[in-house]
Amino acid sequence: MAKKSKDARQQIILECTEHKESGLPGTSRYVTQKNRRNTPDRIELKKFNPILKRYTIHKEIK
Repeated sequence: MAKKSKDARQQIILECTEHKESGLPGTSRYVTQKNRRNTPDRIELKKFNPILKRYTIHKEIK
């Protein structure tokens, strides 16, 4: 049975903000879920960037 389109949980992609500015090849992205009723705005989380080898701020893209 397929999910309804009005689900509160939504799949989102988080992308590193510092990695784009560094000019290094590749990207650091994470896929996660959020409840769009509780957090309608775009979210920012600190996640590990394996290319820069440190924790950086990842913002929701789309």
